[in-house]
Amino acid sequence: MKRWTIDPIHSQVNFKVKHLVISTVSGHFDTFTATIDAAKEDFSDATIAFEADVHSINTKNEQRDNHLRSGDFFDAAAHPKMTFVSTSVKRLSDFELLITGDLTMRGITKQVTLDAVYNGTVPGFGGNLVAGFEIVGKLNRFDYGLQWSALTETGGMVVSNDVKLEILAEFNAAQAQAKAA
Repeated sequence: MKRWTIDPIHSQVNFKVKHLVISTVSGHFDTFTATIDAAKEDFSDATIAFEADVHSINTKNEQRDNHLRSGDFFDAAAHPKMTFVSTSVKRLSDFELLITGDLTMRGITKQVTLDAVYNGTVPGFGGNLVAGFEIVGKLNRFDYGLQWSALTETGGMVVSNDVKLEILAEFNAAQAQAKAA
């Protein structure tokens, strides 16, 4: 079994949501961790654990970020972490994986399925192995208690229920421990 750890400098945890029905607002989490434990080189037997600091949400608008941290959305004071733990990984092709797991936000856990593209593994600087992934998915924010809603003057939703996820991730293989003499 090999442990892989996400490289936050070369990774992004992004989301997109429709705003006023006609445009898309995007954001990301600045602070997150993730590990993969896998024995197979194609990651088809992987166990994945992910955690994001909700306080690190960043949409490039301080007022909106503070609203997202509030009780109307994430309630970061009471629920500072968002987590994902995989329950299964299914290999669809040489580079496509279907990842199912439990996503917890705001104290509510629901099963989600994410599509992943495994971009391969290469030696990085210093010879350490680096694996790259692109992961996408969609969820309904109402399922997780993020139920603030308002309508425009014409009856359109200010913020869509559907949230698109996009994770661009580089993972580094754990260095082998030197045996004690």
